[in-house]
Amino acid sequence: MRVFFGRRLVIVAVFAYIFLTVTSGSERDVCKKLSKYEEVVELNEVYGEYDVILGVQVEGLENLDRFITEEIRSIPNVILTYTMVVARRCK
Repeated sequence: MRVFFGRRLVIVAVFAYIFLTVTSGSERDVCKKLSKYEEVVELNEVYGEYDVILGVQVEGLENLDRFITEEIRSIPNVILTYTMVVARRCK
């Protein structure tokens, strides 16, 4: 996200949770690939509607879009991504 303070442009860090559905049995392989990205600050295999949840931090929404579309969706066995951008961190 870009914010102007006066005439100065400041790029604001964006934190988001990305929920993944992956091919059955590929959870560990997908997590191993995701763990190599510096943008990924939290990574968990979960039970339920989704298989993997990751927390990412990037500079700006453009970089979040690029990370999801060019990196995550190019990983073999990733079927679906669902993203929630954090509005405010409470703790």
